[in-house]
Amino acid sequence: MKPASFDYARCDSADEALALLKEHGDEARIMAGGQSLMPMLNMRLVRPAIVVDISAIAALSYCRVEGAAVEIGATFTQGALEAWPEVGRRLPLLAAALPEIGHFQTRNRGTVCGSLCHADPSSELPLCLATLGGEVVLRSARRRRTLKAADFQLGLLTTAREPDEMVMAVRYPLARAGFGYAFREIARRHGDFAIVALAAICNGATVRLGVGGVADRPVVREWANLDAGGLADALNEFAWGLDGSDDIHATARYRREMVRRLGKKVIEEARRCAS
Repeated sequence: MKPASFDYARCDSADEALALLKEHGDEARIMAGGQSLMPMLNMRLVRPAIVVDISAIAALSYCRVEGAAVEIGATFTQGALEAWPEVGRRLPLLAAALPEIGHFQTRNRGTVCGSLCHADPSSELPLCLATLGGEVVLRSARRRRTLKAADFQLGLLTTAREPDEMVMAVRYPLARAGFGYAFREIARRHGDFAIVALAAICNGATVRLGVGGVADRPVVREWANLDAGGLADALNEFAWGLDGSDDIHATARYRREMVRRLGKKVIEEARRCAS
C-alpha cells in the first residue's frame, strides 16, 4: 500500500521545523529516521497534511554528558548510540538493550527520540527511560519544557507532546556506583517487538524493575530489602497487577509467567553486576 498524498518539508533548523508545527498543528508529522512513521504512512494509519523532515538538522545529532545524565539529541540514531565508546560505562542498561532493537539496518536510521515519540509499549528505549527515571525535553514556538518519563508516555502510541511541540532531546541518567543493570526480553524472532521486556536496576538495598510489552506503557516497581521468598511474591503480585491481555502473539497467562521467570533472572543478573 502507498501513503495518501502529503506535502513534504526538509528542515535545516529546529526553528524552521517549529514554525511549521505552529502553522499546521495536528496536520503535521515529524520524521527523523522514519522507521516508525513510514510504515504507518504506507498503511494509512496516519494521513498528515505535511511531513516535517528534521533528519538533516545536524545541530540535533549529538550525544553528550550533561550533569548527571547523558543527553541525546532528536536526530541521533540508535546505531550511533550503540557505537558510542562510552555507552557501556555511562549507560549500561541501554548497552544491553540496544542490540535487541530491530536490526542493524533499522538502528542505523531509527533515532532514539523517535522511538520514544512512537511510544510503542513493547519498545526497548521507552522501557529503559522509564526504569531509569529519565526526562524528555520538548520545545515549541511558545515554550520549552521538560517532562519525566512517567509523565511523557501516557498510553499506547500516546504521549504528552502537544501538536506544536517537538522532542528536542532525551536525558538518560548516568550509571551510578554500586548499582547493577540488566535487560532481557523475549520475542518470536530476534528484532521483533518484545512479547515481554524487562529492565532491572539493583543495589544492596533496593530492586527496581521495569516491564514492557504487557500493559499499554512501561510499568516500573521498586522494592526494598527483598529476600528470595519476598522476591517471588513481589513478582507474582506485579505480574497480576499489569492486567495483561491475550493477543495474536501470546496469552496474558504466558506474559505473567514471563514476568515472574524472566523478572527473577534479570534481577539476579543486576544484583551480580552490583556486587
